[in-house]
Amino acid sequence: MEPIRVEVDGREPVIEELYGPLLTNFGHFTAMQVRGGRVRGLSLHLERLAGATRELFGEDLDTGRVHGFLAHAVRGVPDASVRVNVYGPSRVMVFVRPPAEPPAAPLRLRSVPYVRPAAHLKHVGGFGQAYFGRRAEAEGFDDALLTDAGGAVCEAAIANVGFFDGTDVTWPSSPHLPGIAMQLLAPRLPSRTARVALADVGGFRSVFVANSIGVAPVAGIDDVTFGVDAELMRLVADAEASVPWDAL
Repeated sequence: MEPIRVEVDGREPVIEELYGPLLTNFGHFTAMQVRGGRVRGLSLHLERLAGATRELFGEDLDTGRVHGFLAHAVRGVPDASVRVNVYGPSRVMVFVRPPAEPPAAPLRLRSVPYVRPAAHLKHVGGFGQAYFGRRAEAEGFDDALLTDAGGAVCEAAIANVGFFDGTDVTWPSSPHLPGIAMQLLAPRLPSRTARVALADVGGFRSVFVANSIGVAPVAGIDDVTFGVDAELMRLVADAEASVPWDAL
């Protein structure tokens, strides 16, 4: 998908400024959907960027400045997919692309033995996720489901995954990225965090994934199938709809 706009520190980049990020591939990012010039969970996105900058670069990030870069990048583009990459406190790149929508059909996930390095960070360089995601697609699935060495579910390749037993949503506790969508949904749903063994997923009533694009039901994991749970999806949709939109 071709970007509508790319800016570095609030302005159009020159080609030399792109060499470092492309060659070193060391940084982090956050991704969001903008609708009507607004975004859900803006403070969480900025907190994510600030925390990862401290961890990776040992310096503070001026989140007010980043907010300004965001607002500038989406000018005249009320609806968009936006990604903010940080390669250091003084190098912030904003990518603006056309808006995206959740998958139209339930997803089938293929389990793979892979844990992202520094899984708690949304870092650049997602080769493992892309590799296993493509492998899953080649086998007729829609995405990969990452699992740890002990056979427990971590997350989908680019989304968090929730397991519903008819009462509570269980979010896997194995190494994962605490996605913004998950952070917004979990307090608004009957939620708990626990280890979810891949061998036990068939004991759940239904499953869904959530990321910045939205939520989608899961129709199957490997050879285990799930029906689309209308009650759960209404519950999740209501929780998502209750999240306020923040102006950029």
